[in-house]
Amino acid sequence: MSKRMSALKAKVEKNKQYGVEEAVKLVKETANVKFDASVEAHAKLGIDTKKSEQQVRATVVLPHGTGKTKTIAAFVAPDKEKEAKEAGADFVYGEEEIKKIKDTGKIEFEVAVTTPDLMPKLAQIAKILGPKGLMPNPKTDTVGPNLKKMIEELKKGKVTFKNDDTGNVHQLIGKASFSETQLAENLTAFLDALKKAKPASAKGAFIKNFIICSAMGPAIKVSSN
Repeated sequence: MSKRMSALKAKVEKNKQYGVEEAVKLVKETANVKFDASVEAHAKLGIDTKKSEQQVRATVVLPHGTGKTKTIAAFVAPDKEKEAKEAGADFVYGEEEIKKIKDTGKIEFEVAVTTPDLMPKLAQIAKILGPKGLMPNPKTDTVGPNLKKMIEELKKGKVTFKNDDTGNVHQLIGKASFSETQLAENLTAFLDALKKAKPASAKGAFIKNFIICSAMGPAIKVSSN
């Protein structure tokens, strides 16, 4: 372990669970790299990942965004193109572009939205979008009739989180340059959304371990009660 990391780790009490405000203060103190470090939350969940009904997948609007805007592609019929552009979509795609993605497999966006009528047409590129987690889904509010609302919320800081195969959830909650208040509000919003996403069939403690850390900074345990 580097000297820098040892010194930073020494600031964090090993088995202590910090309150949100304290944890956020510490994460800023220990983010002493030369770039604006990302701040992430990691939760270990008490779920059985082999059971489909225990998968956790939900959305949350982080009040202050993540510090990183995602490029949004709107797949729409020609009469909706203007609406999608005005709402702030980075790319507005139709049937021609769907065919192009199918042929080339090339993707230039980080999140896709669409209207229910176009969903069947997206089926032909589901094999390309699906594995990358880019397939629009009503559960994540990326399929719906209200394009303006979907795109604007994503631009404001709406994120989708889901568990991985090991039952962990990882979420970017901001940057080290954010104020303590901004980080605390984002962290609280994420924690609340995570608790609400508890599957009905999950037994016992749902959030087994919850930590936040900055990129290349030490892990700080946060009380999730």
